[in-house]
Amino acid sequence: MPLLRINATPDGLALHNSVASVTDALTAAALTPGPVIVMVHGYKYDPLLPGHCPHKKIFGNRADSWPGALGFGEGRPDEGLGIAFGWYARGPLRRVHQRAARLGESLAAILSALHRANPARPVHIIAHSMGAETALSALAFVKPGAVNRMILLAGASFASRASAMLDTPAGREVEVFNITSRENDIFDLAFERIVPAPVPGDLSIGQGIAAPNATTLQIDCPHTLTALSRLNVRISPPDHRVCHWSTYRRRGVMPFYNRLLRQRTGLSARCLAGILPMAPAPRWSGLRGIVTAPQQFIHARWLALLVKNRIMAGSQAQEKQNEHAY
Repeated sequence: MPLLRINATPDGLALHNSVASVTDALTAAALTPGPVIVMVHGYKYDPLLPGHCPHKKIFGNRADSWPGALGFGEGRPDEGLGIAFGWYARGPLRRVHQRAARLGESLAAILSALHRANPARPVHIIAHSMGAETALSALAFVKPGAVNRMILLAGASFASRASAMLDTPAGREVEVFNITSRENDIFDLAFERIVPAPVPGDLSIGQGIAAPNATTLQIDCPHTLTALSRLNVRISPPDHRVCHWSTYRRRGVMPFYNRLLRQRTGLSARCLAGILPMAPAPRWSGLRGIVTAPQQFIHARWLALLVKNRIMAGSQAQEKQNEHAY
């Protein structure tokens, strides 16, 4: 049983397209060899809508989907267990972010069940965008050691929130790899303008996380890519100025995450921190070369406003259409 598809619903956790018990499924899969890798998607997915279902798209059966790219379906005896966590992620961005935070408790129920059944088994999380908020929020509801490693991809979460979750008993024992890119700056700014920050002036985790067990990797930084290449990690240079999905679509990144989640030696957060730049590049540095320096901030703000307006324009119709189930 290499892959379980579990959705968070208004009635609790449920297997995708199945009436079987989630508890029974987790119990049966808990003792299989290999690590557990929990995958959490971000904004605009809905497990009940075929055109937006994460289990048909990002968690689909293709070789380039997350499960395939992370080593599931290869038939190895130590393949481990993959869990695709689906949730209703459509509607106004502020409301979706609140929902993502609340679902941390639902995700924690899965993590706790796995930890109780086999405390020695490593359990990891990889999450994109709004899914990072769910992954971080889960740390407040699990015991220390329930989560070993966490990879956050272009996370839509505030830095102070991330630091607070990593200062919980469970959070202090997690290795966090915070994957960022200046390609995501526009989306970070739009997130900061739409979603109220817990602390005035707070920034998204795209600018880093202040925690001793969190390492930020900026995957469009030439120095970062050169450092990783010395560890035989080959990631292609960026080919976009603006992209919210490059942290998992860029060639080479998913094999790298697969190594992080399956190879415990040589690729620890502390090891990587010792060879990476001390801090990510400043926001908007990815716009250099296409606009002059005085125009960079104005250009970036205009693009962020465009992204914000597109999100807000479509979100009200989405919420009315899909709120039937949530």
